[in-house]
Amino acid sequence: MFYYLLKYVLLGPLLRVVFRPRIEGLEHVPASGPAIVAGNHLSFSDHFLMPAVLKRRITFLAKAEYFTGPGVRGRLTAFFFRSAGQIPVDRSGKEAGQAAIREGLGVLSKGELLGIYPEGTRSHDGRLYKGKVGVAVMALRAGVPVIPCAMIGTFEAQPPGAVIPRIHPVVIRFGKPLEFSRYAGMESEKAILRAITDEIMYAILSLSEQEYVDEYAAVVKAEQAAAKGEKERKFPRAPLS
Repeated sequence: MFYYLLKYVLLGPLLRVVFRPRIEGLEHVPASGPAIVAGNHLSFSDHFLMPAVLKRRITFLAKAEYFTGPGVRGRLTAFFFRSAGQIPVDRSGKEAGQAAIREGLGVLSKGELLGIYPEGTRSHDGRLYKGKVGVAVMALRAGVPVIPCAMIGTFEAQPPGAVIPRIHPVVIRFGKPLEFSRYAGMESEKAILRAITDEIMYAILSLSEQEYVDEYAAVVKAEQAAAKGEKERKFPRAPLS
């Protein structure tokens, strides 16, 4: 109930007025039945804008940190995600990935839409990064289509670290469903999972026209953070006099 209250009364109308998102390809999202919507992830705003424009309810696998944040902001964020029926996912370790797959398959088994960001985390620089294969596993096990989605302009509207979004043109573009029944029963084949995931990421790339990086975003973030820390240790800032 709270999901629809947010969508149609509290948040959805406000988002449409502020961002005035242009929607393209909405006809590619099936009116009924299970499907996966796989999108790029540029901004915290993505969690709100895509559900606001879809005619159907969509359930996202959201990172567990959104449910455990400290302070008033953390509690409000957790309340929103729980009330909207979103599913917390622990992103650390192999078993955590398996748990996320089980949760996602549970959503699909109910005939619902599942939203997922194959990159696994927000892009920190606006580029599109290598996708993780969990989306391929779920598509094969559930036997459902994957609808690629590109969020365009949300990075500029709310870049990393920005609490209040800026007014900026936003385009939400859905592509034709991708169907992988030809690989049925092959979800344990690593090469097949990689090929499917790369096909999904290429479809997202074609819609978003981002620069592509063939590395995992989390790895690049960690490397950049480590390099920054090393630089600061070698060249500490001089104290202000």
